[in-house]
This record gives sequence, C-alpha cells and structure tokens, in this order.
Amino acid sequence: MKHLISLLDYSAEEIEQILAIAAALKSKLKSGKRPALLKRRILVQIFEKPSLRTRISFEAAMMQLGGSSVFLAAKDAGLNGRESLADVARVLSGYADVVAMRTFSQQLIGDFAGYARCPVINALSDELHPCQALADIFTMREVFGKTDGKRIVYVGDGNNVAASLAIISGHLGIGITVCTPKGYELKPAFVKDLKQRFPKLKLSTSHDPKKAVADADVIYTDVWASMGQEGEADERKQVFSPFQVNRHLMELAPAGCKFMHCLPAKRGGEVTDEVIDGPNSIAFPQAENRMHLAKGLLTWLLRGPQILERLQD
Repeated sequence: MKHLISLLDYSAEEIEQILAIAAALKSKLKSGKRPALLKRRILVQIFEKPSLRTRISFEAAMMQLGGSSVFLAAKDAGLNGRESLADVARVLSGYADVVAMRTFSQQLIGDFAGYARCPVINALSDELHPCQALADIFTMREVFGKTDGKRIVYVGDGNNVAASLAIISGHLGIGITVCTPKGYELKPAFVKDLKQRFPKLKLSTSHDPKKAVADADVIYTDVWASMGQEGEADERKQVFSPFQVNRHLMELAPAGCKFMHCLPAKRGGEVTDEVIDGPNSIAFPQAENRMHLAKGLLTWLLRGPQILERLQD
C-alpha cells in the first residue's frame, strides 16, 4: 500500500507511471470512453480548507472511474478533537478505499496515514501540494511535448506550490527558478534537503523577477496570501506588488513562454487579466488537468502500474 504524502517519497519511475496512466485515461475520455477501473470503490475527502478544483477534480475523477466519493468537513470527520486522530483514521479507512486530505498541517496527514488501512493522499497542506505539481508537469508535457531541458520560473511566495514544483523538478530534470521577495524564500532546511536528495537539481533563486524570467519556458505564480494568511494580506500586497505577472514581465521572457497559475487567482494582484486570459496562458487547461491527473493517481494507487498495459490495448 502506498500513500501520497510527499513526492519525496516517490521515485521518478513512479511519477512517470502516474503521468502515463493519466494521459491514457484522458485520451480515452476524448474518444468517449470512461473505463470503470474503480467500480464500487469509495473515496473519502476530508477538508479543513475550502476548495473548488481539488474537491471537484477528485469527485469527478472517482465518478468517471465508476466509483463514488464522500466529502467531510474536518469537524464532521472528528478532526476537531471529538475523537482521537487514530480512531478517526481507523474507522474511515475501514469504510473507504482511499482518503484525500486537504489540511493546514502536513504532520496531520502523515499521522493519519500512519493509522490508516488504505492509501492516503495529500490533497494540500501548508507545506506541500503534490497533486498540483503532478498536474502542472502533465500540462507542460501536453504543451511542450517534453519537460527535460525546460525551466519553470516561479514568481511569488515560496509556499507549498513552489516547494512541490521544486521536488518534482528534481525528479524529472526540470530547471526551476524560485523568485521571491526577501524573507519569503523556500525554507533553507528544505532547500538543503532537496539538494542532497537531487544533487543534479537545476534550482536557482532570485529576488529580481525581471532578470529571473529571461530564460523562462513557464512563468508560474500563486496568490500572495494563502488561506490562513488573510491577516497578512495588506502587508503582503505591498511587499509582493513588484512581483506581479503582467504584460511587461511576460514581454521580458522568451516569445514562447507560457503562463501558469494553480488558481484561484486574485486578478489585479499577482496576475493581470491580460496575462491570465491572454494567448500564452495555459492556466485553465492546467485546472482541467487536475481531474485527469486525479484519475491517473487514484488508478495507480488502487490498481497499480500494470493497469497501463490494459489501457494501451
């Protein structure tokens, strides 16, 4: 049994398997086929944070695969202290075939997985967002054909999205620049561990977005204040304003550079309308691919990589 708590727990081969299954299932969907690979399987989602893409992409994925999905707010699941975490995990994993969790604490997901008897997916924590990173690379491969030799320039806060992009870049040989205001970088301990795990990682850091985007194949951004940081929003707006992705910044990048955003977007904040709605934006195909990636991930976790042979018949 395998969990998805962090992409650091995965190999490049396993990531490639998930991406390949997602691609095969998306291809079949385009031809009108929805193979019921997870018929009568049950997904339970437990969220401390509200969501549009994460919740619906997983629900739609499970339904298209022939399974069903149950949604629980954290208080409904008893994560507010009504029961011990161990008891909740043991009970829910007796009902479910797979559990997806969207929480503040990364530790909470790891602890839950330690008690669970079914696969547990980190659907987002304050530290990591592995499902988003998988969908992002899936999207880049659709656009560019391959990702090796490409460079992502992430402009904004060194948050969970940036961290997961850095991890998957290490696995797959992608270059990544993380461009942040001073004081908002990726955590030094995380970067140290990442470089030890991936000695060939093409990671660079910057505090100057105009210089950082000069070799970008993708410019990627996220909101300046994530959930739980609402009290910092005004301060962050002042600090991050020079890091807005607008037409002028896009013009400093190579002509074929694409724009990505994990959404939701604060239009007029981290990105302008003309960029996110412009011809170089792939933010909305990226959002759709959350569902296709979820299908690949759920199938891989519950049916194993060998299912790919059946999908290719």
